Amino acid sequence: MKKEDFTHLPNHVAIIMDGNGRWAKKIGKKRAFGHENGTKSVRDCIDQSLRLGIKNLTLYVFSTENWNRPKFEVNALMDLLVYSLENERVNLIENGIKLNVIGELETLKDKAKTKLKSIISETKSNKKLNLNLAISYGSKQEIVNVIREISNKVKNNIISSKNIDENIINEHLYTRNLPNVDLLIRTGGEKRISNFLLWQIAYAEMYFTDLLWPDFKKEDFIDALDDYQKRDRRFGKIN
Repeated sequence: MKKEDFTHLPNHVAIIMDGNGRWAKKIGKKRAFGHENGTKSVRDCIDQSLRLGIKNLTLYVFSTENWNRPKFEVNALMDLLVYSLENERVNLIENGIKLNVIGELETLKDKAKTKLKSIISETKSNKKLNLNLAISYGSKQEIVNVIREISNKVKNNIISSKNIDENIINEHLYTRNLPNVDLLIRTGGEKRISNFLLWQIAYAEMYFTDLLWPDFKKEDFIDALDDYQKRDRRFGKIN
């Protein structure tokens, strides 16, 4: 499908990139091999977002629950994160991509944390695409943090409890500078949210595919966008 056919593209696409480990297992490889190959699908989605003018792309890279995986796999994921950031640094800068991180950045190893902070600083003025990596992220924890912050502000008379509304809550989320999600894509055949952006996807359209993440290519991303455009988004209203 040609770009000019897209007249109602989502402003914010979020992706749960599921299936790397199963993809590797299918071909007799270790799980890390699946994660490595999944980076090609990441590049495809970034490239298509840039080409089509999608302004916000959020990728579920590493959840708070992922810390419970075997140590060797966690270490491999962190090493891959650092390698990918180093490898993509010039591409991010030259293509006007602004890198953001949502999640508990301080829980990461120093090398990953330092690399992320460096590239976030280098790309902070870029405007073509906001690329948001959800790392050490859990939506329940995010909401708990919001409640704590707002409660402290109420206690210290910074905010009145009477003024707490959706806008106040949005201002305290990790995604405070981002619009709500329009389209949520999940690969890997599962049909669940897995503690991802629970507040932000309240009216998002859901797109589930059986494709494992390393098999999700640019044409599959386009298919998801095409499907989104056929949806009737009423936001609780009657047309």
